[in-house]
Amino acid sequence: MKRLYLIGSVIMASLLAVVASGALAQDNPEFTYSGDVNAPDFPADADWINASGPISIADLQGKIVILDFWTYGCINCIHVIPDLKRLEAEYPTELVVIGVHSAKFENEGETENIRRIVRRYEVEHPVLNDNKFITWDQYGVRAWPTFMVIDPLGKVVGQMSGEPLYDRMAPIISVMAAEYSAAGLINPDPLPQWQPEMVDDTDTPLRFPGKVLADSASNRLFIADSNHNRIVVAALDTFAVQQIVGAGEAGLTDGDFATAQFFRPQGLTLVGNVLYVADTENHAIRAVDFDAATVTTVAGTGTQGFNREASGPGPEMDLSSPWDVVAHDGKIYIAMAGPHQLWVYDMATGAVGPYAGSGREDLIDGTLAESAWNQPSGIDTDGTVLYVADPEASAIRMADLMPGGEVKTIVGTGLFNFGDEDGIGDDVLLQHALGITVADDGLLYVADTYNNKIKRIDPTTRESVTIFGLGVAGNADGTNPLFYEPGGLDYADGKLYIADTNNHVIRVADLASGAVRTVEFPNAELLLTVDDTTTPDESSSALVESTPIREDAIFLAPQVVRAGEGLIEISVIIPDGYELNDQAPFTAIWPDNLIAQIDELDRDYRVILPDLPVTFPVTFRAGQTELALDLTIYWCEGVNKSLCFVDKSQLVLPLTVLAEADANIAVFERTLVPPTMQDTLDW
Repeated sequence: MKRLYLIGSVIMASLLAVVASGALAQDNPEFTYSGDVNAPDFPADADWINASGPISIADLQGKIVILDFWTYGCINCIHVIPDLKRLEAEYPTELVVIGVHSAKFENEGETENIRRIVRRYEVEHPVLNDNKFITWDQYGVRAWPTFMVIDPLGKVVGQMSGEPLYDRMAPIISVMAAEYSAAGLINPDPLPQWQPEMVDDTDTPLRFPGKVLADSASNRLFIADSNHNRIVVAALDTFAVQQIVGAGEAGLTDGDFATAQFFRPQGLTLVGNVLYVADTENHAIRAVDFDAATVTTVAGTGTQGFNREASGPGPEMDLSSPWDVVAHDGKIYIAMAGPHQLWVYDMATGAVGPYAGSGREDLIDGTLAESAWNQPSGIDTDGTVLYVADPEASAIRMADLMPGGEVKTIVGTGLFNFGDEDGIGDDVLLQHALGITVADDGLLYVADTYNNKIKRIDPTTRESVTIFGLGVAGNADGTNPLFYEPGGLDYADGKLYIADTNNHVIRVADLASGAVRTVEFPNAELLLTVDDTTTPDESSSALVESTPIREDAIFLAPQVVRAGEGLIEISVIIPDGYELNDQAPFTAIWPDNLIAQIDELDRDYRVILPDLPVTFPVTFRAGQTELALDLTIYWCEGVNKSLCFVDKSQLVLPLTVLAEADANIAVFERTLVPPTMQDTLDW
């Protein structure tokens, strides 16, 4: 019997208080992973999201269950959402994920706020609002994120915490799925209460805009239209849409404005006529060149990194959730939320690496190297120092713009000290402030995100004053405006341009008159995307498209096909003397992809002994994409059937779709090679 805490280096050693030391000690030879203590049930009166009604542990009998304990301001919790989506896609009948949202911040405990974040990150599994920490305490959880595994008999197997998740959890779920399925203990029917909520906010010109940049010199307003995966450029005076950068489909693709892809971009900074973008969920920095009309990746590989010390060539370095950027003197300073650091990209050399912060999550001042940060997510400069919104500590910090400089805290006192208090110095309380900008007079304006306010902070006197917002979520203009979790803002010519994220709008606050108005695009029809015209069911599964490409993915030669109706073919070359296993399904799992649209019923294909090659009808749309296929083939030696194998691979096809092309078939080819078997026992 394997003990779950032995799998992976970051697995927590402590187990449930109710389970003590026996939770993993089940003496049942049938199962590698099983428990012997009943999983505590959920509170009967708690709110649920993505569920038609309350869910109990009894309802989950026959399923492998992962309880995901999270809080939505936690960057580590956000990082693992794609991993959970990937596991759900790979084990659609065997596995159920239940999100247990145990809020750190008061604002995070409101059900409607959780619902917004669930929609923003396209979470489809049921989510329990555990704002009273009842389930958290029952399971003995101590940190976000923590993952509790429950077997199909309703017994607690164990827990692991932290990230990354997939590589540590997938082997466990794979074994459990095989063993419990073989024992007839898996119920393949969907959970009756599972009901992903319809997304009702996709018809807005913007969707969860994260950051904004106002440039009066060029009369342009740049908007990170985060959940439309694009950058919108509008005239600063009339707000007429001038350009749209990005195809709108989540991905990491360079190229012209129409085909380039982003994944929930955030921070923006302009150097000449080049816009640098913190492409947050691609873990990359992108350069939008308006002269050449191209998008280029200058830093990041698309893979989340865990490096906190080394610098290197930008395209070779793995980044981790860059959330905001600001340019100064040939360098791009990056609020790198993932490793709790500030990084810097040198435009002349192309090198990128840590600038400030040890990587420890804490509120520690001192030298740049010794300082500790808390998910920095907003950054600006007056040319003398960097000003940073450090949200997990609800703090505003400053860092010197010189080697050997220091970090100082302006307001904020610790990771768990937050609230809504104006005042001076340590008396000031913010709540997860994400945005910051410096005005001409040196005063700071802060998007106090979870307080739904805009505040002014004097970096010299450390005084904080609320200037806009009443402290409650809402959507109202005028001299008593209401905001809903504003995530970014920028100052220009006596005005604040505010990304009012959960309201899906940009607001303009006039500092002289004290009035706020909502930006209205005179040609808003240009912002209506393909996603905006799809059904809720289609748009709700968009995150599958962004499933990370694995390190061991096999890239096929690029192919070009013609737009319109066509086919995708999976061709498998099996060596002589071998054949498909007649006891296990040939499995092909496709992402939801706007360039290559496969019918939803075909995107999870599982057939025993299919006729090869396997073909799928598809609609090709003009554009470029990297289409990823998760393919599992069970096959055997064909004469004596003494050996059987499993081939699990991710095939990635770089695909270009043109209005005119010769072919209308895209081919995924996989050649099977018998593994070399060597006996190591004498007999």
